Amino acid sequence: MPVSHPSSPRTALICGPYQSGKSTLFEALLAETGAHSRHGDALTLADSSPEARAHAMSTELNVATAEYLGETWTFIDAPGSIELMQEAAGAFDVADIAVVVMDPDAEKARALAGWLKALDAAGVPHMIFINKFDKPNLSLRALMQAFQSASAHPLVLREIPIRDGDRITGHVDLVSERAFHWEEGAHSSLISLPETVADREAQARTEMLESLADFDDGLLEKLLEDVEPGKSEVYENMSRDLAENLVVPVFFGSACDGHGILRLMKALRHDAPDISVTAARLGVEEDGQLRLKVFKTQHAGHTGKVSLARILTGTLAAGEPVAGARPSGMNRVFGGKLSHIGTARAGDVVALTKLDDVKTGDLATSDGREPAGTAPATPLYGLAIRATRRGDDVKLPEALRKLQDEDPALTAEIDEATGQHVLRGQGDGHLRLALERLKNRFGLKVEATTPRVAYRETIRKPVTKKYRHKKQSGGHGEFGEVEIKLSPRARGEGFLFTESIHGGVVPKQYHPAVEAGIRDAMQTGPMGNPVVDVAVELTDGKHHSVDSSEMAFRKAGAQAMREALAEAAPVMLEPINAVRIAVPDEHIAAIQKIVTSRRGQIFGLEAKDGWDGWEEVVAQIPAAEMHDLITEIRSVTQGAGSYSCTFDHLQELTPKEAERVRAAE
Repeated sequence: MPVSHPSSPRTALICGPYQSGKSTLFEALLAETGAHSRHGDALTLADSSPEARAHAMSTELNVATAEYLGETWTFIDAPGSIELMQEAAGAFDVADIAVVVMDPDAEKARALAGWLKALDAAGVPHMIFINKFDKPNLSLRALMQAFQSASAHPLVLREIPIRDGDRITGHVDLVSERAFHWEEGAHSSLISLPETVADREAQARTEMLESLADFDDGLLEKLLEDVEPGKSEVYENMSRDLAENLVVPVFFGSACDGHGILRLMKALRHDAPDISVTAARLGVEEDGQLRLKVFKTQHAGHTGKVSLARILTGTLAAGEPVAGARPSGMNRVFGGKLSHIGTARAGDVVALTKLDDVKTGDLATSDGREPAGTAPATPLYGLAIRATRRGDDVKLPEALRKLQDEDPALTAEIDEATGQHVLRGQGDGHLRLALERLKNRFGLKVEATTPRVAYRETIRKPVTKKYRHKKQSGGHGEFGEVEIKLSPRARGEGFLFTESIHGGVVPKQYHPAVEAGIRDAMQTGPMGNPVVDVAVELTDGKHHSVDSSEMAFRKAGAQAMREALAEAAPVMLEPINAVRIAVPDEHIAAIQKIVTSRRGQIFGLEAKDGWDGWEEVVAQIPAAEMHDLITEIRSVTQGAGSYSCTFDHLQELTPKEAERVRAAE
């Protein structure tokens, strides 16, 4: 596989768990290029939206393009909240390399696992940057052991710390074997290798070379023969193994104080693959034709729709068509600032304005587009919403459409079972951000409540009921008489209508009307819920040659059904979901308690395929107990756990539970 070519514009994704300092590193790297000025630890470029400011965290991608030593670099800073991981997923497709930012805390290794698994699934080469590494009494060895448990690939340490007592004052590069002293407010200074770290450096360098030798027989042979490999050979091995996703290099430093940033930028410049590698990863062949990948959509006030995209192959000039339409503008992005450009080539990240038909995830050419090949994250949390001001209910659907355009992890639909407008996403925080955007950007005030559960009703015993509908008000009257036999059916068998009419007492043309009336009555049973799993047989009746009609028999069928249901020992049914909860194995006991506290039933434990040290709790949980399940799972697993669920069956509620539900409604 080829490695980087300095002439190709490249893109680095900055990602990782919440509060690890990603946005600070994003701005520190831009400062290193000279494109941005730092003002202490304050963020002046990233997280400028009202929602990000209000929550003091990234709520969407931050994107900036800059020049560094004659090369074009785009940095993408992804939110760290697990609820906003869909934002990062869009950037996975266009990143040449990812820098996963971590706190120097071994307890957060589980949070790292989700990010590394996602990057592996997308095939994105990645390295780890341990941030805030200027704290006292840090054990790099302990961190490496903990973080290795989260990675499917060997972590390869690229440097070791130089210490002065319990403080870290610099680092030694294990490839070049040069030592650097960290300076306040300036680049690190080159120093002689301290004798106090010489032995540790030799041991760590041997471990690094042994890791690389696992993928290079020539290097392995040299190590076995005690032949020192050349530094250029080590660099070449590191770049190749990183590009092929065989190893994960590990760096450390402090984004806030600027320590280790130049070393990281040099590693990115030397080791990041170029656009040809990324295009090949996406299955795009180089044939000179324009192909670009849309990784983010924004609706920016008067600017209109903005599609952030990376050109994978070919070139694009301002005014040329994309997906059969001409964008109104082509721009370079630097935070919230768009700057017009005339041409773009393979590797460039551009902002195309007013491409109405193009969506996030699309692979576009000059005259067409292919939709995203992967589905967005499955919703885990929902809120029923309604506009609180008169007239806003007309504006709400369009505003929601734009939010979904920007964030594919959001869904908004009318729940057919309850009639509510339900907004769904990855958690309470995710949906609260959506509600804030509705208010801040669209001026819509929305009330949000817990969605209603789609309860159902059925019966326990058979009943035969006769009903005559008769109405005379001058002229033709209404007449229809029916006798029906109502019987329970097994759970899940649905509704069945049959007839055993003899002698034409109810003419055949009226049988569909009787069935329609029965279905009308089933929409709302004695307890106020739709009725399921019953059989109705039309057994007898009467008609009138003049006054009988379809409407008369429909009314007769409906009333006969209502009276029969009330006498057939009606019971309430609640939906039960089949649930699989995936968590690190040390949290299994806590998850079992959560399931049982929610009236759930556990059926077993299964190892999570491809996730060492993880298990899935296989269970069934009532839908009424699912609303904030993901919140509690994340609370006890440091954000690492998740679940999937599908509807399984309807189950009879106890009289006490049914009474509680009816009282709550």
